[in-house]
Amino acid sequence: SVAAGGGGAASGGSSGTGSGDGDNSNVFGSIAGTNNIHGLLHVLQSQIRAPNRDAQPSPDRFHFAVDHCFPIKGQGTVLTGTCLSGSVCPNDMVEFPTLATQKKVKGLQMFRRKANIIQQGDRAGICVSNFDAKLMERGIIASPGTVKLIRGAIAVVRKVRFFRGGLNCGAKFHVSVGHTTVMATVTFWGAREIAAQESEKNRIEKNNKNNNSNNTNNPFGKSSLGGSADLAGLPRLKFDWNQDFLHQDNYLDVLPTNNDSSEWNQSASSGASAGGKRKSNNDSSALPPLHWARLEFLTPVYCPMDSLVIGSRLDSEVNANACRLAFSGRLVERYDAKSDHGRLKSYTKKEKVGKVCRLGDPYRRTDDQKIVRYEVFGTDLFKKETNMTQFVGLFIETDRGDVGSIQSSFGTSGKFRVHFPGGTDVREGDSLYLRFKRYANDPKKAIHQDGSLPPARTGNRLDPPAKKKKNKAAKNGIRNDAAASSPPQATNSVNNIMSKESQHNKAANTEVFGEIVKLKGDTLDNGKTSVAIVSGLFSMEDDITKHKGRAVICIGTNDKGEIAGSFGKMGKCKVVFNNGISSEVVGSRVKMLAKE
Repeated sequence: SVAAGGGGAASGGSSGTGSGDGDNSNVFGSIAGTNNIHGLLHVLQSQIRAPNRDAQPSPDRFHFAVDHCFPIKGQGTVLTGTCLSGSVCPNDMVEFPTLATQKKVKGLQMFRRKANIIQQGDRAGICVSNFDAKLMERGIIASPGTVKLIRGAIAVVRKVRFFRGGLNCGAKFHVSVGHTTVMATVTFWGAREIAAQESEKNRIEKNNKNNNSNNTNNPFGKSSLGGSADLAGLPRLKFDWNQDFLHQDNYLDVLPTNNDSSEWNQSASSGASAGGKRKSNNDSSALPPLHWARLEFLTPVYCPMDSLVIGSRLDSEVNANACRLAFSGRLVERYDAKSDHGRLKSYTKKEKVGKVCRLGDPYRRTDDQKIVRYEVFGTDLFKKETNMTQFVGLFIETDRGDVGSIQSSFGTSGKFRVHFPGGTDVREGDSLYLRFKRYANDPKKAIHQDGSLPPARTGNRLDPPAKKKKNKAAKNGIRNDAAASSPPQATNSVNNIMSKESQHNKAANTEVFGEIVKLKGDTLDNGKTSVAIVSGLFSMEDDITKHKGRAVICIGTNDKGEIAGSFGKMGKCKVVFNNGISSEVVGSRVKMLAKE
């Protein structure tokens, strides 16, 4: 058009000079040099894509953007504008959503000619009867029931690259949708999930393209109500109410590059603080990532889904050299704060760190002959007053990647017992991680974990080596005559046999002292307890069953009892007092009498 206009101007100028001007060759030569109509057509054909519009009539999806309304005497009221989607014919009913009224189409015109149908993309005039033109200047008319009043919506949005400020959750923006601009509170989330979804979609499309080279999908999609959103590079995504989303405090300018384990115990943040480097805004290919956005309009609006929305900061300084357009998006789903607030599954990741305080028995794993522990005891994860029942069954991880589950508490100081089905090679002092997530809209604040326990890997228990006890007689230089006259090999065997016999005889024929650790059993009628747990009378290697029935006397109270059996694996034993023993004796010394 510039070339044509320039040619016309030049032509007009030449004619204005009059026929007396004989030298016009230079003028027409310059016109011929700039008149490149074929080049212009080639650029238009190669760069501009024809919109992919609805080929079939669809009166149930009719939407018409009205830009002017005026009456014609004797005919009715004419509405001029553009058909955004669907189609309409004379005698069809159309709705005025903002006025809550319906009218019948009396006639259609396109470029001053009557038309029997108008479809998507047509510029036309619609004549209706019995409608006051003063009630509407600009707006939307549509098929009855397709455009409703909404108080909120979920949209897929992308930040405008030239907007310098940050987009914080809970901030208010001027949101333009259709012919209406209202204030709305905006919350952003879902950048990671959309990126993963788009990556999987691109991988599938790439495979399909390799399998079918004749794939001619239009990258802009259908130019319906979301046609402007298509041109803005906003995909048509479906929102899944059942999907879990990681909580975000604001819009992420770039996706974090951290690994999954470093994201625990922190919520997502924007920019370089969320991990990774910020891409330069001068790079046209570095588009900000897509986000889900919850728009809560301060004033309800009439708006069809799939429409383009634009968020702006119109309250910023007008004379400032800065872009005031913050983001653009496509409406995907209606949102009602009262009924839909609890449906959004937004969660935060939490992490508690403890350490290994004790190891269970060692086992040699069958498949790889590695020495592992199937039972580990931890601490520093819970307080002593914590109710452990709510944590039983939760998964515990180690630095080595082993996964186990909490079985029960251990003692009364907040320690706990963890079982690893596949075994673990942790050491005392290593860290134990309890990782879980909590949903923001969960009133119970329950703990949720993903994953499962690894399969069980069996092993054989390794018995601990017996401790060697030195013979006091050998230590003092006193030797038995039989041992002195025996050969060296026989001397060692005799010493071992005599050592075991002397230890048994010593334990059976001497008095041994111990200490009452705690009381157990039922309370008798006199208010005393019948069973006491005593330590120090035996070692871990002693067979306490051989000493069952031996008499034990409490030195402080002279209460007499007898050994009933072992208690645990640390050499403790149970002592039964028939007449009971008072609670004040805990910590008192006891004496085990020689075996009669």
